[in-house]
Amino acid sequence: MTRYAYTTFPYVKPPELSGGGAARRPVVVVGAGPVGLALAVDLAMHGTPVVVLDDNDRVSVGSRAICWSKRTLEIFDRLGVGRRMVEKGVTWKVGRLFHRDAEVYAFDLLPEPGHRMPAFVNLQQYYVEEYLAERAADFPDLIELRWKNRVAGVAARPDGVTLTVETPDGAYALEADWLVACDGVRSTVRTALGLDFAGEAFEERFLIADVEMKAPFPSERWFWFEPPFHAGQSALLHKQPDDIWRIDLQLGPDADPEVEKRPEHVIPRIRAMVGDRPFELDWVSVYTFQCRRLERFVHGRVVFAGDSAHIVSPFGARGGNGGIQDADNLAWKLARVIRGEAGPGLVDTYDEERVRAADENILNSARSTHFMTPKSEAERTFRAAVLRLAATEPFARRFVNSGRLSLPASLAGLSLQTPAEDGAAVEPGRVCPDAPVTESDGKAGFLLDRLGGDFCWLAVGDIAVPPSRERLVRVGTGGLGDPEELVAARYGLDFLYLIRPDQHVAARLSRPTAAMMADALARAGGASRRSDERAA
Repeated sequence: MTRYAYTTFPYVKPPELSGGGAARRPVVVVGAGPVGLALAVDLAMHGTPVVVLDDNDRVSVGSRAICWSKRTLEIFDRLGVGRRMVEKGVTWKVGRLFHRDAEVYAFDLLPEPGHRMPAFVNLQQYYVEEYLAERAADFPDLIELRWKNRVAGVAARPDGVTLTVETPDGAYALEADWLVACDGVRSTVRTALGLDFAGEAFEERFLIADVEMKAPFPSERWFWFEPPFHAGQSALLHKQPDDIWRIDLQLGPDADPEVEKRPEHVIPRIRAMVGDRPFELDWVSVYTFQCRRLERFVHGRVVFAGDSAHIVSPFGARGGNGGIQDADNLAWKLARVIRGEAGPGLVDTYDEERVRAADENILNSARSTHFMTPKSEAERTFRAAVLRLAATEPFARRFVNSGRLSLPASLAGLSLQTPAEDGAAVEPGRVCPDAPVTESDGKAGFLLDRLGGDFCWLAVGDIAVPPSRERLVRVGTGGLGDPEELVAARYGLDFLYLIRPDQHVAARLSRPTAAMMADALARAGGASRRSDERAA
């Protein structure tokens, strides 16, 4: 059996230390984890140069984030790595909940057909970082990955940022128009600016173990409340590629992290769970729950994304997925500002939209934590009653909370969206649902591929569409085929949609005029109507 082979990325002496000058950069990203690398690739796909700094020279050790949701996989697919992730990863959509030794109920996260991407794929974070780093190499003129470049200082100004960066060859200064901190929960950038998280930190400790073993368990999410092999606590089992299994075990608030990570303590706990089958430990960590975030994600020319901006408990897979959706929201906005197509205020809408998403994730994560780790007699009584009823009464199942699994946040009602006249079809602010389509030659495909990563109009049915400089994608008469009628079912007939570069709906029009379309596009793109008309 072959475990993941960690390799190092080459350190290259930066041009600032080799006589190459110190040109100001449009964007510098700090942190080459999944969020920073995804942001860099997305910026490059919009033609924006970016420098990525990381203090390490290899991918993350241990599986870390493993559950990648359908929406995140769609984003990765647009960036060019999604299908590779699906091919390597473990696909699943069924979860099972147990109380003690009895199954309470099972749920299906993707009961409807007609989506390219599955509900979830389990894939270790080190693979995701590897795939993204390789994808970044496809943009040698736009993405510069600087390994072993540690940020030691940040000086923010109204018109840009100056970084002090330390390398094996000494320190240098790097100037940028924009700095994006994707450097995790212990963010150096956040610390340098004197910023801190607000929110709730929980005392409960959990053990994560990556276990290498051959086992007949299905590719499902199994969660136990008070299992017989780990009395009074909770447990989670997930399958990963390469015969690696993720096991999470609740330890209690008084557990000593350093003691609990020792093999002599971990192995008996795993043995009680998996029985006599042979296994080996691959990676072990102990963590506590946190549900916290920065008050604001945009501080002048410094922007925070991923765990540097917000942190949630891992149950629900909201951390890694939320971070990738941060990058998806930010990249096109930064690119438009840098190209001069919008003012810096467009970046402020990243704060508006992703703070909403972070609060939604924090709310769900905190509720999960309180249900999983009841602190009062009333909470324990409530949980016991819910688990007892859920086995036979479907209404009680919505109260069982082992981690509400990641879903994309709606941006409905926020400033970039044009309000629709009614609630029919897809509401502005929602992510575009995928569906099968066919080309005129009968070639099969999926709608999201045709929408791409720039502004476009989507016309469904026979609706008349005035001319526009933005690309028009039509499904129905004279356009793409709808072989299973799922586009019509999901979007409704005779609507025109404005689709943002991150594939959220910005506007839905039933009787579009050129003026209405121009207004919607100007609002969504962060430009005034008048400046938009001048640009045309």
